[in-house]
Amino acid sequence: MDKKQSPAGSVDLLHGPIMRNIFIFMVPVFISNIFQQFYNVADTALVGNYLGENALAAVGSVSSIFEFLVFFSQNLGVGLSFVVGREFGKNNPDRLKQAVAGAIIIGSAVSIALTLLTYFGMRHFLILLNTPREVLDDACAYIRVICLFIIIMFIYNLCSGVLRAIGNSVMPLVFLIISSLMNIGLDIVMIRVFHMGVVGTAIATVTAQGIAATLCILYILRRVHLVIPGKEHFEYDSGLYKELASQGIAMASMGSIVNIGSIILQIGINSLGAVVIAGHVAARKIFFVLLTLSISMSTAVANFVSQNRGANNRERILEAIRKSHIFCIVTTAVMIISMFFFAKSLIALISGSDNPIILRNGSVYLRFCTFFFVPLLEIQILRNSLQSMGSRIIPIISSVIELAGKIFFTIALIPRFGYNAVIVCEPLIWIVMAAQLLYAFYHDPFIKASKGLQPGS
Repeated sequence: MDKKQSPAGSVDLLHGPIMRNIFIFMVPVFISNIFQQFYNVADTALVGNYLGENALAAVGSVSSIFEFLVFFSQNLGVGLSFVVGREFGKNNPDRLKQAVAGAIIIGSAVSIALTLLTYFGMRHFLILLNTPREVLDDACAYIRVICLFIIIMFIYNLCSGVLRAIGNSVMPLVFLIISSLMNIGLDIVMIRVFHMGVVGTAIATVTAQGIAATLCILYILRRVHLVIPGKEHFEYDSGLYKELASQGIAMASMGSIVNIGSIILQIGINSLGAVVIAGHVAARKIFFVLLTLSISMSTAVANFVSQNRGANNRERILEAIRKSHIFCIVTTAVMIISMFFFAKSLIALISGSDNPIILRNGSVYLRFCTFFFVPLLEIQILRNSLQSMGSRIIPIISSVIELAGKIFFTIALIPRFGYNAVIVCEPLIWIVMAAQLLYAFYHDPFIKASKGLQPGS
């Protein structure tokens, strides 16, 4: 694609220095992820401090469902935007607009179906999950508000995904910051002024998301005409719609399988008692902050791969992946050194506890896991890269391996070996997953193709 055709505010991922452009693209994504982590902590603190323990328990009891809905809509939007990115790389404006139109139709249909399924079946599901009776009504009311507006989450994720697909990672960051600040402000208004309890916090969340989605749409309408479909672009194209549906649903399914695996592992952790849970929760908070850099890099590399797959730039893809291996090694070394010195202090800071079991479990978990960050970072990068090249089954197989491993540890090993089994569970699974994804990536037909005989031309 000619550099002159790159939309304003976009990073050119098809030309120029590979890692420099990937890092330029990655920085706003990284800031977004860090900002999201700190916002999540602030949102939880508001509920706990203003509404009390029962309200916090109500919101906490549906946190895994909330995360499932967020990740499903996010991954659905990302999967659909990968197809948009490949069409952008092919430099075919009409086909690009058709892909955007198809993504709108398919994503909206899936979101509406998920809304109906979750809203009307939610109370029965919460009872099935043994939600405590004293928080059941608040929990159900909170999550039902979220369910009603799944379409809003999808619209924002699709719009931000489309912007990233054409190289613009800055504006999604701007809209996320605006949305997050408004969410915190609306939380305070709904709780302190209107006394709406946990329902008020849910309304604040979907309102802030709606504002972010609206701002994203307005920006695209004013500044990114390249991706705005006309009436004619909504005509059904069986091949394109099949590609969009399979890519979007595969990406959403992959995230859902991972989320289900985490819920199952949590059942095993819960059986070990409150002190163990407290240490693990503190460690996982820090763990996810450490992961933000690799998640950001995987997002940047996936968008790079998506565009260059559309343009058949196989060598640029291979070079990006080769250099990402170096990134994995360097990042892991930094994490190992950091956790060697600071793991125990961070656990004490997050947990607010001096209980030796909490400090020991949390710090050992972090120090052990960081030694295996190379395979974990490879998983993040390779799984998303394969998805962005159009592979759908391989990433799902990877997620199934993770699910099966967590089920095995939960049933067979955690009851026997306690928290030590929890510590080694994910690192051992990461090794198997990374090996599978490395093999799959370098044996992908497009990657294996000899130079000058690249498929998909």
